[in-house]
Amino acid sequence: MNFRLISITAITMLAAAAPALAHHSFAMFYWEKTMTMTGTVKEVEWTNPHSWLRVMVLDKTTGKPAQWAFEMGPPARQLQRGWKPDSLKPGDGVTVHIHPLKDGSRGGQLVDAVLPDGRTVGGAGAPVIQ
Repeated sequence: MNFRLISITAITMLAAAAPALAHHSFAMFYWEKTMTMTGTVKEVEWTNPHSWLRVMVLDKTTGKPAQWAFEMGPPARQLQRGWKPDSLKPGDGVTVHIHPLKDGSRGGQLVDAVLPDGRTVGGAGAPVIQ
């Protein structure tokens, strides 16, 4: 009876953990493709579980600015990659390197960003600064 209870508990816990594992899939990004974009910061969302950088980039087909959203790691990890909560402010110019979304929508995973002062800070997939 004890073995059965332990087995059922273990199976239930594994089933409950499955959505958390799925959440951390990065299959939606083209890992083998990196794009460089320059634009104006619209917003930096410094939140868990992922920070976000939203940038207005000139759309070459329309000639008008279009919003792009770049996923980063959690704030604690971004601090380790050289970021501070105020590294970028709305209106700042920024150059980013990203892994674009496979579905073609305007977004991707931030590889790194060149700040207005010329420093480069890492994104979600970047190594931690020692």
